[in-house]
Amino acid sequence: MNGDVIPRQDTAVPMLVADCSCHIGENPMWHAMEKRIYWCDIPNGRLFCYDPASGKHEKCYEGEVIGGFTIQSDGSLLLFMARGAIRQWREGELKTVLEEISDERDSRFNDVIADPVGRVFCGTMPTPKRQGRLYRLDLDGKLTVLLEGIGCSNGMAFSPDRKRMYYTDSVARTIHLFDYDEKSGNLGNQRIFVKTRKGDGVPDGSTVDAEGCLWSAQWDGSCIIRYGHDGKEKNRIVFPVRKISSLTFGGNGYTDLYITTAGGENKGEEGQQAGSLFRLNVGRKGMPEFFSRIAE
Repeated sequence: MNGDVIPRQDTAVPMLVADCSCHIGENPMWHAMEKRIYWCDIPNGRLFCYDPASGKHEKCYEGEVIGGFTIQSDGSLLLFMARGAIRQWREGELKTVLEEISDERDSRFNDVIADPVGRVFCGTMPTPKRQGRLYRLDLDGKLTVLLEGIGCSNGMAFSPDRKRMYYTDSVARTIHLFDYDEKSGNLGNQRIFVKTRKGDGVPDGSTVDAEGCLWSAQWDGSCIIRYGHDGKEKNRIVFPVRKISSLTFGGNGYTDLYITTAGGENKGEEGQQAGSLFRLNVGRKGMPEFFSRIAE
């Protein structure tokens, strides 16, 4: 870990809001138009949503593997799937945007994020023949390879001033920081922001709060960590499950933090609430995620 740990405050207690026993719960996204949170169970191809007003959750899709998704500016969901497939989902109906990426037929997308313009940065998993990649999907559907040799493409987030992007390689236990050019969508000046030690959690999904601090989910670490601008740990919040996969801010004023977890198929070892969606209030406001605007 980096720096001193600030003890968890009593108000920052994770509350279980939906136990769906996800194998790999991932990609929580607050849908501001619907005032609901969406998330997926990657290998089981399930998509869930939770309405905090009613306290009810439901499975709204089950089918192909979903590695991640964004919310389009029209409110539909853009699903990033196996073989490099990209499909638009709305009320149970699927529309194909891209059938496959020939180089990703033995892989799948893993984590994705829309940028301020509406492009999507989308990572893929390794294949038997090579490591993972990070692509940029432009508004017209053009794909550009930005990074190669990635162990596990994971958590991404933009700084509030839109001049930097965080990017996680979980296998390398490293969160990278890039200079980001909003006009071109290019990344540059790659450097290490955080590198965790063996025995600590593995950095997974991430998000940024309104103060510009990075929150990172810790796979096999039973916690989420908040890092300051200098990469030093500022806060750590412990969970009753091992595999914390991702997190995002949502709710009115973006004061609620929603967290996905994994291991629902093995609750005996991973924790009885493994694979659930949690919510907590950390006393800080978050940043809304950007809409994607692909092929609109």
